[in-house]
Amino acid sequence: MFTSGLQHVAAMYAGVVAPPMIVGPAVGLSAVETAFLMGASLFTAGLATLLQTIGFWKVGARLPFVNGVSFAGVTPMIAIGKDRGADGIAVIFGAIIVAGLLGFLLTPYFSRLVRFFPPVVTGTVITLIGVSLLPVAFNWSQGGDPTAAGYGSLRNICMAAFTLAVVLVLRRVLRGFLQQIAILLGLVIGTLVAIPLNMTDFGALRNADLIGFPAPFHFGAPQFEIAAIVSMCIVMLVCMTESTADMLALGRIVDRPADERTIEGGLRADTLGSALSPAFNGFMCSAFAQNIGLVAMTKVRSRFVVAAGGGILILLGLFPVAASVIALVPLPVLGGAGIVLFGSVAASGIQTLAAAALEKGENALIVASSLGVGMIPIAAPAFYHSFPEDLLVVLDSGISTGCITAILLNLAFNHLGRKASTAGSTADAESQPTVPGATATGTTAGQHVAGPGH
Repeated sequence: MFTSGLQHVAAMYAGVVAPPMIVGPAVGLSAVETAFLMGASLFTAGLATLLQTIGFWKVGARLPFVNGVSFAGVTPMIAIGKDRGADGIAVIFGAIIVAGLLGFLLTPYFSRLVRFFPPVVTGTVITLIGVSLLPVAFNWSQGGDPTAAGYGSLRNICMAAFTLAVVLVLRRVLRGFLQQIAILLGLVIGTLVAIPLNMTDFGALRNADLIGFPAPFHFGAPQFEIAAIVSMCIVMLVCMTESTADMLALGRIVDRPADERTIEGGLRADTLGSALSPAFNGFMCSAFAQNIGLVAMTKVRSRFVVAAGGGILILLGLFPVAASVIALVPLPVLGGAGIVLFGSVAASGIQTLAAAALEKGENALIVASSLGVGMIPIAAPAFYHSFPEDLLVVLDSGISTGCITAILLNLAFNHLGRKASTAGSTADAESQPTVPGATATGTTAGQHVAGPGH
């Protein structure tokens, strides 16, 4: 359980520390303060993950679901806190608290949208999740920092390719438990090979404190400004949309389709975790799609394994020296493993689309248009540069734009207007309940469980 949980932590570590690593310097924090933010983000990611996996009352999806700092809020947070130092962080934290509480209140209504996520929609979104994450793996494979001298060097790319090859070979030759932790073994082997090549930075390990609790409200009491709150509320809605898609994807992978109640519990954990996170100096929390790929690849579906990962994250937040050991993994090594992880998510989406009756009605057109729109921020990052900055929170996320497009087109072609009577049979077939434990190849084509009242 510990090693499988550690594998989840290794897969998500860079994604958790990257937002504070970007936001800290951008808002004028020192290197020490930025390092404190990184430790706090690990701690709060662990708390949010425990809320999701273990849960209490009606909080938590109780799926092997990992939560961490959302990338969607990076740009708005920089805009809010730029050149304001600790005061900027206090305003950011105040806005996140309000957005989290508002999202918690909206959860029962938002979760009812699950009926508008048939396989033609979920398959598209799951595919976009994987495809959207692949550029992150490519960036890591090149070194992670485009301004660095060695970015994209032959050495970095070869190290990523070596790690990818090691993971594939281990998956092919190992059996049982060792096969399940092939990603972790690949990261360890890649890091050991990188040490004599001077690709591993031991500075963080040497300078790390042994113990460091993220003192509540380290940067002062939260401050509340209307403009900042509105921006973060928009980010929260984006995070809730992406988390809904991630829960639907994970539900299919573990053969436990996410119904309305599951999504409601998962969104409660997301929003409550986000509201509590600023108290411990953390940012907004949402689902980590890369860990869905790890579940799909290892076939380890136990939520308690991921809960163990959440416990490890908390320990990393409390013991900075332990966190710095994970940080020894060079980004090119992580990038090589990431290609497999993120590609597995896309493959899961394609598998879902195979059961989505694309030959019926206009389902193929829905998928084609939604994938095309969702690919815009990935293929042309500056495509929306002339649009208002507030809209970029949504438009710059291919997952969000693709998801919204798929939902609207599914409504237009399969639910509304004159085609409702003919294509409705397709849509109805796609929303029939699935017996828990049924696979995607079952007679109902692996559809999700309808919510109460269906």
